[in-house]
Amino acid sequence: MLISKQPMINVLNGINTNRVPIWLMRQAGRYLEEYQQIRKNAGSFLNICYSPDLAKKVTLQPIHRFNFDAAIIFSDILVIPDALGQPVDFKPGVGPVLEPIRSVNSLAHLKLHQLKTHLAPVYEAVSSVRSELAENKSLIGFSGAPWTIATYMVEGGTSRDFTNTKLWACAAPDEFNNLIEILVSAITEHLISQIKGGADILQIFDSWAGLLSERAFERWCLAPIRKIVRGVLKEFPEIPIIIFPRLAGRRYLDVVEIEGISAVSLDHTLSLGWVHEHLQSKVIVQGNLDPIYLLAGGNAMREEVNRILDCLAPSPFIFNLGHGVLPNTPTEHVSELCDIITRFQRESS
Repeated sequence: MLISKQPMINVLNGINTNRVPIWLMRQAGRYLEEYQQIRKNAGSFLNICYSPDLAKKVTLQPIHRFNFDAAIIFSDILVIPDALGQPVDFKPGVGPVLEPIRSVNSLAHLKLHQLKTHLAPVYEAVSSVRSELAENKSLIGFSGAPWTIATYMVEGGTSRDFTNTKLWACAAPDEFNNLIEILVSAITEHLISQIKGGADILQIFDSWAGLLSERAFERWCLAPIRKIVRGVLKEFPEIPIIIFPRLAGRRYLDVVEIEGISAVSLDHTLSLGWVHEHLQSKVIVQGNLDPIYLLAGGNAMREEVNRILDCLAPSPFIFNLGHGVLPNTPTEHVSELCDIITRFQRESS
């Protein structure tokens, strides 16, 4: 197997070079002063997502500051419903707001044919970032998974209990499946377009996978992701794909069996010993520092980081968080985290 100049690619190919790559979910965002300035002047969150120049700048900010091994394109999982014709508004203090879709008749208003045109600025940003990113840095393209995106489309935003989505999926599964199939097609197309733009790696976020019962997990999480992975790999068979089924617990065992995936991203609730015993023999793992430790810093962070490294890093491993960087995280804590990982790499080489 050829050795890549990108540490992330080597690890995802199962090559243990004693070089632990690091990147963080939500590494470009509100905790960075330079991002806050762009956000203040941009007018809205989506204005950044749909401006290739601004999206490029924000994507590269944490690379310039912390020298992470990968950049993840600055975008959002909800650009998919926005592109399909269900407008998304991000309201300060509230979060995303959408006009809810709760019947099969509403699906007729979704327009899959306009996806590429609507999201062309995202793909332009991907190309622009890849052209400026150093050759030893990876660029990650991403999307939400069908189940997670569907929850926002049906609920009209975030929810405490996701009653409307779960009820539709339970009471009229064939109707609900029409929405899932639209999303499978849209997400597959979106991910392939990011690869064409220059993405080296893909990550699929199923942030609300943990909401599902056993049978529902198979139908609404696993089966759609399998279709997406097959569709992407049919066109780009070498692209590494990471799946993040947050709060899936022991059902990570089912996720790692999805044919063609390279890695799973771990949420912070998983036992390291269980992960090492049951998952690392099957796929590469990425994770899984609780973001609260990064917020706290100090000895608490250092001890937890070293515990993760001692357990998981002897095998090919990517360091990340169990969820996204919290908005009030001090940048000096992120710098120290990167230093810890670097020291571990030197001592292990």
